[in-house]
Amino acid sequence: AKKKKKKSKRKVQMTEENQFMQEAELIEIVENQLEDGNPLKVKETLMRLMMTGTPREEAVAMMACAMSIEIFDVMKNEGEFNLKRYCEHLEQLPDLSFMEGE
Repeated sequence: AKKKKKKSKRKVQMTEENQFMQEAELIEIVENQLEDGNPLKVKETLMRLMMTGTPREEAVAMMACAMSIEIFDVMKNEGEFNLKRYCEHLEQLPDLSFMEGE
């Protein structure tokens, strides 16, 4: 019997091929922000969406969309995280039209 080679888990390189993070990773970032209460806008957005009838899971997924734009921008342009724009996008939810420009 041949031994199967163990796949080495390499740290994900921020390359062009990998510019779109997995949704699960984005959701994890948003969940961490909720836990930390930072930025506060994340918690406010979740509460607002849930109060207007959006299920929590869906609300977090929408917030992950807003996060994806910022992560993509940081990776593509090696810029800084644009907190102001991220908060503006969170305010627009559940309207995801800001995604169309990307």
